[in-house]
This record gives sequence, structure tokens and C-alpha cells, in this order.
Amino acid sequence: MKKHLLSLVLVSLGLGIFSLLQIGCGTPRRGEPLVGPVDLSDPQVARGKRVFMQHCHQCHPGGEGGLAPAINDKPLPEFLIKFQVRNGLGAMPSFEETKITPDELDDLVKYLKQLRWTDGKLYRGKEP
Repeated sequence: MKKHLLSLVLVSLGLGIFSLLQIGCGTPRRGEPLVGPVDLSDPQVARGKRVFMQHCHQCHPGGEGGLAPAINDKPLPEFLIKFQVRNGLGAMPSFEETKITPDELDDLVKYLKQLRWTDGKLYRGKEP
């Protein structure tokens, strides 16, 4: 009986330590790009931020993980971002053209790319 209890305690302790390590090993990247704040001087990027704040920020706060995974570190090409927005996946809802117009979607994609690219430096992926 003591052997079984000791095994249970050791397994629980091991899982606890593993969980703490997983939490501590998360990405250090947070809301702002690695090289500074997003440049909103481009009107398309500024409009994209407004679309993001209206439709995406609730689940992806600042592009980070929240209720949904982080999106500020994904080097997806434009067509995949647009496909994801239009069709959704898993818990993510789809956004039809009546919710996010094609022009707004273009602006949103440019903003999402700007989250990775600022001051001529790239976080991941390719130049927008």
C-alpha cells in the first residue's frame, strides 16, 4: 500500500513540475512586434487594426493567444489567412462578406502581416 501511495505522489509531483515547465516555456513574444509598435501610418494597416479590434481581438488579444491561439507569429500566406477568416476552423467562426468586406479583409491581412514586420525587420515568414 505504501509503495502504491509513493508511486502516486511521485507521478503527481512529476506532472506538476512538467506543467510548470510548460507554462514557463511559452513564447516571450507579447502584443507588440519584437522591434517596436506597429506602424499605423499606412491607412490600410490602420483600417486593418480597426477590423481586427472589432472581430478578432476578443479571441486573439493583440495577436497573442487568448481564447484562441496566437496569430502574431504565424507566417501564413495571404490566401490561407483569407481562407481561415472566410471559412473558420474548429471553434473559430467564419466571417462572410457581409461581416468583413473584401476590402476590409485585405486591410486585416496587411495589419496581421505588420504584426510580424516592422522597421525593416522580420519576426517570421516573408516580407509583406
